[in-house]
Parts: sequence; C-alpha cells; structure tokens
Amino acid sequence: MKGGTKILRRALDGVLLLDKPLGLSSNDALIKAKRIYLAKKAGHTGTLDPLATGLLPLCFGEATKFSQDLLEADKTYEATMRLGIRTTTGDAEGETIDTRDVTCDEPAVVEAMTRFLGEITQVPPMYSALKRDGKPLYEYARAGQTVEREGRQVTIHALQMIACALPLVTFRVTCSKGTYVRTLAEDIGEVLGCGAHLTALRRTGVGALTLEHAVTLDALALLDEAARDARLQPVDALLSTFPAVRLDDEATKRFLHGQRLRLADVVGTRFEDGRVRVYALDSGRLLGVAMAGEGVLAPERLVVASGA
Repeated sequence: MKGGTKILRRALDGVLLLDKPLGLSSNDALIKAKRIYLAKKAGHTGTLDPLATGLLPLCFGEATKFSQDLLEADKTYEATMRLGIRTTTGDAEGETIDTRDVTCDEPAVVEAMTRFLGEITQVPPMYSALKRDGKPLYEYARAGQTVEREGRQVTIHALQMIACALPLVTFRVTCSKGTYVRTLAEDIGEVLGCGAHLTALRRTGVGALTLEHAVTLDALALLDEAARDARLQPVDALLSTFPAVRLDDEATKRFLHGQRLRLADVVGTRFEDGRVRVYALDSGRLLGVAMAGEGVLAPERLVVASGA
C-alpha cells in the first residue's frame, strides 16, 4: 500500500519465458516481472546466478504447481571459460587464487572436453546454495571455511566447442539437473593442467523451452497489458514432454475429485507407464498431471477451473 491506495493484484495463469539480464538474481527478476504484471502469485523454475543471463521460465498462478517439473529437466547453456586462472568462486566474480601458463592448443582442449561426456561425478562448489547443517555452503565460504562435500552424479549429454581464441574457450553444453557449469569449466582446466574459470554463462534451453520466444524485462515494461498477457505461454508449456491423456465428462469429474481411474476406462489412449498430462476430451482444458502405472491413472496435481 502506498499513499493510502491499495495495489490490486491480478489472477494470472501461464508461463513467461524471461531473458534474464546480467547482474540480477533470479528472485529479483521474478519480483520485477511480478510487479510489471501486478500478479497475485508467481514463482521461478530454478535459479540462475547473477553472472548468468538467458532463459528463466517464470510461473504465474496455476503454473506454479508444475514448476518442479522444470527443475527436473535438462538444461542447455553457452559458456565461456578463461584458461590459466582459477578463482575463489569458479567464475569471474571471485578473486584470483592461482595463475598458470596456458600451453595447450585447441585440439587438446577438444580432447579434454570429450572426457566429460556422459555420466560424471562433480563435487559441488563451496560458493553454492547447497546446505550443510542447515547453512548454505556460500556462508561457510565467505567465512573462509571449507567443508567436506560429497561428489554427485550428473550427466553431460552434449559438450561442443563453438569458439576458441586461447586462453578463451566458448562451448555449448546440455546437462542434467544439478550440474554446475563453472565446476565443469574448472575440471576441464585441471585436465589441461592450467586451471580455468567461467567468464560468461547464458542459458538457452530448459527442457523443451528455448530462448526463441523469450522477452527481456525492459521490453516487457514497454508493452501494454494485453500485449504483456499475450507473452504468457499456457500452463501446459511446462509439461510438453509428458504424453497427453484425454478424459470424457464422467472421468473428468472423477479425476477432478482426486479419484484414481482404471486405465481401461481411459478410452482411446496409448502410453507407457509414467507421468502424463491430463485434458478434458470435449473442451481440451488442462486438468492436471497424473501418474500412470499398474493399470491405474492416479491424480498428482490438479488445475482449478478458474485457472483454465
């Protein structure tokens, strides 16, 4: 409330593909977008460091129920690393802690990168939000403390050099959830014997979502309300990788009451066991997501009628 006038918030449902700017935290970007839309409820789908730019899907209203599904999705980044210098944070925000000569050539960099394809073990960096005894690791790091961290299994699906002007190397990586790209850069640097740190990071893909239809905060602020609303993707944009199931009127009513359905009663659908998105057959409205298995369709998260 300001000057005695209450700000009226709007009930919005959908997904905004935001191109996050440099220097802004994911939460700050969310707050700014929520303010622009005057939205009642919003959330993001996983953080990007202030150093990073690029795709940050923001969820409004009913879409917030499905943000976890994007947290589980693979991510694609374009990154630049600087060989020969290690920093406290693994990126350009940290202080230099080691400088070494860069004696490798481009083929050696390519060969080193190939070692990281597939399933690898990463030790999470100290400057991260992972918690130890209820406290984020970065708090220990800022206090000059280093704590033991267990290695975690992550998967590098694709890793390709796209530019090389030593000591700078730019690459594209598609990786599983939980992957730290700055740790990947550091580890590549260690294989090359010179160390490395990340100087730039841009996320270009989250699951099936890409930067193609993303918008910046500055551009969003210049649009009128109708044009801004038109930038919102439907709620099921977060669920496009799940098979679609459609229910008749009777099954729809039972599903929306949280009842489990026999797969034999879901007429005309063919899909493997696993998570599915569920629609009403006649209207095409998204009803929610469910888990299919052992002959049963079990509701997991429902979309309320007002969010259709």
